[in-house]
Amino acid sequence: MATEADIYTALTEIFHDVFMRDDIKLTADLTAKQVQGWDSFKQIEIIMASEEKWGIKFNTRELDSLRSVGDLVGLIAAKTA
Repeated sequence: MATEADIYTALTEIFHDVFMRDDIKLTADLTAKQVQGWDSFKQIEIIMASEEKWGIKFNTRELDSLRSVGDLVGLIAAKTA
């Protein structure tokens, strides 16, 4: 089971790779509106990288429920438990 701290660390690397920026600081309440360039294509890249990293799959309902980075962390934690 991945801890929240482990998930945030790995997600930070994913975000840095996807956005090609090292200045993004992930917080539970961070949303796409707060990150320049975070569009639907970047969202897909984040989701695919997360699925590959943790060996999990998200369904459409789960993806539709994501509103913030904290939601994604919680979902990953639940799927890796």
